[in-house]
Amino acid sequence: MQFEKGGLWRNWAGNQSCIARYKGSPNSEDQLREMVVEADRRDLNVRVAGSGHSFTPVVGTGGLLLSLAELQGINGVDTAKKQINVAAGTRIHDVGIALKKLGFSLVNQGDIDSQAVAGAFTTGTHGTGIKLPCLASSIAGMRLVQADGSVLVVDGSDRELLLASQVSVGTLGIISELTLQVMDAYNLHEHVWRDDFETCMKRHDELAANHRHFGFFWCPTPQSRHLYCIADTADAPRTSTKKTADVCEMKVMDITDKPPMDTPFEKIAYSSEIYPIEYVPNFHELEYAVPLLHGKEAVRAVRELMLRKHTNCIFPIEYRFTAGDAAWLSPFHNQDSITLSVSGQPGIDYWEYLHDVDSILRRYGSRPHWGKMHFLDTDDVTALYPRHGDFRALRRKLDPKGRFLNDHVRMLLG
Repeated sequence: MQFEKGGLWRNWAGNQSCIARYKGSPNSEDQLREMVVEADRRDLNVRVAGSGHSFTPVVGTGGLLLSLAELQGINGVDTAKKQINVAAGTRIHDVGIALKKLGFSLVNQGDIDSQAVAGAFTTGTHGTGIKLPCLASSIAGMRLVQADGSVLVVDGSDRELLLASQVSVGTLGIISELTLQVMDAYNLHEHVWRDDFETCMKRHDELAANHRHFGFFWCPTPQSRHLYCIADTADAPRTSTKKTADVCEMKVMDITDKPPMDTPFEKIAYSSEIYPIEYVPNFHELEYAVPLLHGKEAVRAVRELMLRKHTNCIFPIEYRFTAGDAAWLSPFHNQDSITLSVSGQPGIDYWEYLHDVDSILRRYGSRPHWGKMHFLDTDDVTALYPRHGDFRALRRKLDPKGRFLNDHVRMLLG
């Protein structure tokens, strides 16, 4: 097996990079196995670069950097179980197109659909919905290529193994295929409008409880909306304010059987055509899962920080809901949560701001999205994740040489 010469890799937003010695793009599971075996023989660490949407150093390696972009498509459908087998490198956007043709939908989805499915699902990516867990909860099984070239089949018969692997950040082997639980196809009816921050806080519980999906962006300045390409809702029919600063751009989505329609601030379409937002990679994002009980208190504290101290940090706060789940390393492990994200702007020194946000959110026992910027260390993982010991023991058993680690994930999970 001959590897390609490696070189410089950068992520989507440009804040992470590495120089890999070798790179590889397997076009089958067998070829992937051969590459992993050869890397082990050469004493190389192995990491996978999906679509590069993680803001943390989860990808970087000086060893073998794999792309699974050639592992694409739906490999199997179980109509009775409502499950699909999907190749690990398939983009979420393409999964949605395939599912629509099959008469299915993803149970939930985030607002970026260009991610590779394996990377997105196993780092704790989520959508919004107070009764809907993160995307990893839809993983019913997977195939994990081990350092010796064997394939560990996770099929749910060992529930603990499934819960360990659902959010595993690439440390238990290289995923070649996922089995996902899906549901019958559905359309979503989306409403977008602008409201005062205090009105949003008063309606917070009501909107979360009465809609399948509810989330909002809080915008400190008029420019904030445009940084995330949020629609200008100044003239929306449901608008209750004409303000352009210190406001919330609010959105609800509900399953409907109404026919498709599209206006500037309301839309009905197939599920995977509603969820995505078109983002420009002009931000570096930090996101923590805050226990639901403390959501409003946390967003008020971060809002005050931005208004009083860090007035040059004008990217919106994004605020969403996620139900708890049982995955060992899920940010939502046994904890219904809101997710609060803030962003630093490339070209400005935003570290003090992010550290201040981190200090606020730590008060509530918040846990980060593994692919978003955070300041956790070994001791933090130990304190925040009740199953940390079980996960670390399993990781060492499956990968005793640490082939699937880099410095960042070794510090957190090694």
